[in-house]
Amino acid sequence: MQADSTVVKIVMPFCCLFQHLQKPGCFIFYIVILCFGMLLGNPCLAQTSIEYQKENNEQIGSSFNRPDSVLLVLKEQYTASVLKNEQLKAARYLHQMGELLFSSGHYPQSLDYLLQADHIFRNKKEMKLLADNLGTLGELYYRTTQISLARKQFDEALGVYQHLRDESGKASIYGHIGHLHEKKQAYDSAFYFQRKALEAYERAGQKEGASKIYENIGSIYEDQEKYDSAYWYFNKSYVLNKQQGNDRAQIEVLNNLGDVLRKTGRYYEGLRFSMQALAKARKTGEYYQLSGAYNDIGKAFNFLNKNDSAFTYLSLSRKYLNDIYSEESNKQLALLQTLYDIEEKDKEIEGLTLARKTDLLISITTAVVIVLILLIAGLIISRQRLKMKNEQKLHEQNKQVYQTQNQLMEMELENKKLQEENLRQELEIKTKELSSYTLHVIRKNQQLEDLQSQLEALVKDDKRDQKKQIKQLSEQITAGLSDDQHWEEFRGIFEQVHQSFFDRLQQQSGPLTSNDLRLIALIKMNHTSSDISTMLGVSQDSLRVMRHRLRKKLNLAQGENLSNYIQSI
Repeated sequence: MQADSTVVKIVMPFCCLFQHLQKPGCFIFYIVILCFGMLLGNPCLAQTSIEYQKENNEQIGSSFNRPDSVLLVLKEQYTASVLKNEQLKAARYLHQMGELLFSSGHYPQSLDYLLQADHIFRNKKEMKLLADNLGTLGELYYRTTQISLARKQFDEALGVYQHLRDESGKASIYGHIGHLHEKKQAYDSAFYFQRKALEAYERAGQKEGASKIYENIGSIYEDQEKYDSAYWYFNKSYVLNKQQGNDRAQIEVLNNLGDVLRKTGRYYEGLRFSMQALAKARKTGEYYQLSGAYNDIGKAFNFLNKNDSAFTYLSLSRKYLNDIYSEESNKQLALLQTLYDIEEKDKEIEGLTLARKTDLLISITTAVVIVLILLIAGLIISRQRLKMKNEQKLHEQNKQVYQTQNQLMEMELENKKLQEENLRQELEIKTKELSSYTLHVIRKNQQLEDLQSQLEALVKDDKRDQKKQIKQLSEQITAGLSDDQHWEEFRGIFEQVHQSFFDRLQQQSGPLTSNDLRLIALIKMNHTSSDISTMLGVSQDSLRVMRHRLRKKLNLAQGENLSNYIQSI
């Protein structure tokens, strides 16, 4: 916990309610509830006030500051800077307005101003100002319970301060990060970052900042109920504040010292510190401190069973608390009215600016339209004249192109006719060659078959001395009948006449032998069965068996004609 004055601990819950001032019903309802809670000594409200104040201590200024007046001045200076196009100066005013609204509890408007300042600082590469603004953004996100966003802003600010070697800036951010860990009850991490902050303040020679860190460390020990350590650090902070002559900070630490002593049962010693805090509060004239001091004294007398004194001091505390609350309510209402007036003026200025821009735009647009109409009319007339001339030239060119294309087409047709005639003649020659070759093979095979028959008859004769020679002659004739050389020549001519026939055949059937291909080729040429059997050197019965096997390989259905199928390929 941060070390703060006890008076502020009680008052701070009211700051939460200022955000609801735009809803009068809610505002009155909260007033009644809080006053009733104070009269009954509600411990829940007291605890809430303590926690909230410890987070908001640095944002509280003088009891009678008028944030509405300050905001108006800052807004006027910001507007003047914008009109002069002084972006960096405008960003400084945006940052100040964001801080003012943050301290007053108006977080949405504060966030808007701070983000605008962030954008300008980044564009202008003003790293020190950017880091300061990031620190304020981190506090705002923390206050609105967006812890991850708060840590992101603090980490970025810390990186900038480290780059700039700004010890004071680093110390401030270390303190904020330590506070985040403290609220998560991660006390080891909280101690680590608070001590880092203390080291940075000591390097910077800033005793005021160091005293605040001592107070923060004391608060962590107080949370852990290690009151002796808490007392030591609070006392260390008090000594430094006394050396610096910071009365307000002394009052806060005195109140913390009194709290620690009361929690350890040392009521008279705690009362002594509270009395010192009261004396200093009267000297400074701060209502927050006076109310807190009276409240702490009342608590001490209550523990000492001096209820009359306790009632007196608590009544005085409530009196100052009511005065504070009334003053804060008036300031918040005035600030809300100022914000509303600023928003209305901005809207009015924006409307007038937009109207002027619209009128100017209409005038410019009208002049441009007239000039464009004249230019377009001139262009249309000149283009029409040019178009007519171009159309005439184009017509003549098209005519010439058309005539040239017709001549080329006629020449192409003549060439195609000549090519087709040549192809037809070549096809006829090849067909004649194929037919002639086929007939030649048939006659040769027929002659060879006759010779073979005669030789076989001689073999059957009893003249055994001639048998061996005649048998060899018959085998040579048989080898001639089955010679594949003529088949390859025949196949080459056949494929020239019937192009890609065998390729298409292989796509529609399974694997085929060379004998199958010979038979198919002869069927494709419409040869008779007797001619085919002669050319293949087989009998009619063997030919029928070959056709039957071929039908199976071609997967022909029963009744489907083999010759018709082959002719269709």
